[in-house]
Order: sequence, then structure tokens, then C-alpha cells
Amino acid sequence: MTDDGGARAAGNGFPGRLAARVAQRESQIVLGLDPDPSRLWPQAAGAVRAPDAGADAAAAAAVEAHCRALIDAAGPACVAVKPQVACFERLGAPGWAALARVAAHAAEAGLLVIADAKRGDIDVTAAAYAQGLLTGLDTPFGAVGGLRADATTVNPYLGADALAPFADAAARSGAGLFVLVRTSNPGAADIEDLALAEGGTVWERVARLVDELGRAHDPGEPLSAIGAVMGATRPEHLARARELLPRAPFLLPVIGAQGGRVEDLAPAFAPGRAGGLVTASRSIARAHEASGEPPATAARREAERLREAAWALV
Repeated sequence: MTDDGGARAAGNGFPGRLAARVAQRESQIVLGLDPDPSRLWPQAAGAVRAPDAGADAAAAAAVEAHCRALIDAAGPACVAVKPQVACFERLGAPGWAALARVAAHAAEAGLLVIADAKRGDIDVTAAAYAQGLLTGLDTPFGAVGGLRADATTVNPYLGADALAPFADAAARSGAGLFVLVRTSNPGAADIEDLALAEGGTVWERVARLVDELGRAHDPGEPLSAIGAVMGATRPEHLARARELLPRAPFLLPVIGAQGGRVEDLAPAFAPGRAGGLVTASRSIARAHEASGEPPATAARREAERLREAAWALV
């Protein structure tokens, strides 16, 4: 999502915008927005809403207020936000509207917006997902904006033809993709680590697919628009992933709450500081629960700590 909400200028693609923001802010931290309506900051509960609004509208208003406050507090130490789309979609139409306003607020604060949607489907449906998340859509009734995020996460397990519509949409709009390659959940080993008959593992084959897609869509660029989600809880995979993906930016969950450590991420930054984006969600949003500080103070302090730790690795 561009700062002014307008179309991305030709030649101002995602890798260039990402590298510029990282350099300007001296940060590689991505603020995850995973709002739980039962664990919002206290000030969010009093969000203004219509007196006759239903529960979905009330919850969406509170979630929006929480995310805005979190962006205002921690955003200056970050380079992007990563809203978990499902956390907004479960609130119905008001939740999607709240997501759009939160994304706009983040862009106004100078942050890139990475929609964490993990979509994946056959070609027609993949194109529709890409329109909703990245490009918008021209219709007989006029232009429909969509979310117009700077990048989105996608699932590769329907194969290359299902990734192609996302990559085409990203190329047209100057957006980026982060493909799930080796994830951080324990169950990832059930599929992603399986050995292939020709050698290597499933996740290594996916990595090669991502590299091929990046080379086809942005050949010769030092940093690709097609990146990879690499779980930070298994740092032993990062060096191998970087061999297979020399130009891809890595989106690196999960720091803090799920056990990953910034200090283990050095291989991710081989292409430069913008080669690794360190994501943190609950460890920032809930920092006050451990420290006893006001929520905004604790969030700002934790985001700054992570920023300094990641910046020192390069």
C-alpha cells in the first residue's frame, strides 16, 4: 500500500520500496497485527461506534482502535505491519472494513503493509484473491479498490500454476509475494521436511520453485519481489534456504512468543539488511503483561529492543 493510497509508480516496485524503508528507518522489524477481541489494550474497549451496532461492528471497532494504538506506539521502530487477515475476517464485513482502515493508517505512518492471508487456489480463484489483496479490479460498475497491500503471503501447495496469477498481479502492481517455504509450526515436519525421491526435501523443492518464479518476474534485480516465509524457530534451515534463494527477501516469524531468537537469524541477511524481515506480534502487543508498564510504553520498548538486535547482526 503506497503512502498516498494511489497506484504504485512504474519502476517503484516492492524490492525498491522495501530497501528504501529499511535504510530510512534503520529497521527490519515487521509489526504483526493479530488482534484477539478478548485481549485488546484497555483503551480499545471504549472505541466509538453507532449505538445500535451489533456485536460484529462493536468488536471490529475495538480491534481497529487497538491496532491503531499499537501502530502509533511501536510503528516508529518498524518498517512494515503484517495484519493477519483471518483475525479481521472472523468479524464479518465490519472486520474487513476495519482491516482496510488499519492498513491505511499504517501506510500514513510510513509503514509497508504485508497482508498475511496465505491464499492458494486454482488459477481463476488465485487471480480473484490477488485482486482483492493486491491490485483491485476494474468492473463495468467502476474500479473496485481491494486492500492494495504492498505484499501478501501465499501457499504454494497447489503448484506453480496456482502461484502464477499472484506473481503476475504483483508484477503489474509493483507488489511483492512471500511464499510459504519452511514454516515455524511443529507440524511443518509432517510434509515440508519429507524426503523426495530425487533428493532433498519438499521445502527445498518449494524454495527452488520460488527462486525460479523470482528469476522469471524480476531478472537481474539484487532483491526479488518474490520472497519466502522462513520460520525463525528453526534457524538451521536458514543457511540452506539462503543457498537456494540468494535474492529472495525472507519473512521471518516467529520472534518472542513462539521461541525464535533474533540472534539466530544472521544467514537471512546475506543479500543485505532488507533480505530479512523479522516479524513479532504478541511479544510486542502483550509486552505490558510481563513488564507492568502502560501498553504503549511496553510495546515501544520491545519493538526498539528487537530493532536494535536485528540491526546489529549485519
